[in-house]
Amino acid sequence: MDLRIQRTRTNIQNAFIELRSRKPIEKITIKELSELAFINKATFYQHYHDIYDLAESMEDELIDNIIGSIPHPDTLLDRPGRATVEIFQAFQSQTRLLYILFSGSRRSVLVTKIEERIRDLVMRSHSEYERCAEKEILLTFAIQGSFHAFLKHGGQEPERVIQTLAEYTQKMIAPGGEATP
Repeated sequence: MDLRIQRTRTNIQNAFIELRSRKPIEKITIKELSELAFINKATFYQHYHDIYDLAESMEDELIDNIIGSIPHPDTLLDRPGRATVEIFQAFQSQTRLLYILFSGSRRSVLVTKIEERIRDLVMRSHSEYERCAEKEILLTFAIQGSFHAFLKHGGQEPERVIQTLAEYTQKMIAPGGEATP
C-alpha cells in the first residue's frame, strides 16, 4: 500500500480513537474527524463510507489481531480451561482500545464478533461439530457467558476472575477432563 494512503488511514484512525474516547459514535461527525485528522471530508470518503464503516473496519482489525495472538483459539471445546485463559489474556493486552472502540452502543457487537471468529476457527478444526446443536450451544454459552461475566466482574481481580471462568468452562464443557485449565 502506498505510504501516503497508509499515513492518511492512520491519521483517520487515530483521530477516530481520540474522538471515540470522549464521545459516543453517534455524536462523531465526519467534519470534526476530518479536521482532527488534518484531511478534508472528500479524503475521508475515499477510504470509508461513513463513521460506522470506519468503526467496523477498526473493530474487525482489532479482533483479528487479538484472535491471531491467541495460541490455540480453536481448542475451546477440547481444552476449554486453557483456551479460556489464552483468550482472556489476549484481550487483556488490548483492554484500552477494546473499551474505546466497543463502548456505548457498540458493546454488544464485541461479544458477537468474538463468538463468530472463534466459532469459525473451532469449526474449521472440527468440521464434525458443524450442525451439532450441543456443540453450538456449548460454544455460545462458553463465549457469551464468559465475556459477560468478565465485563461485569473483571474489574475485581481480573486474573482471579479469568481463572474462575476457566475452571467453570472446563467443568461445563469437559467434565471429568483435565483437572486444571
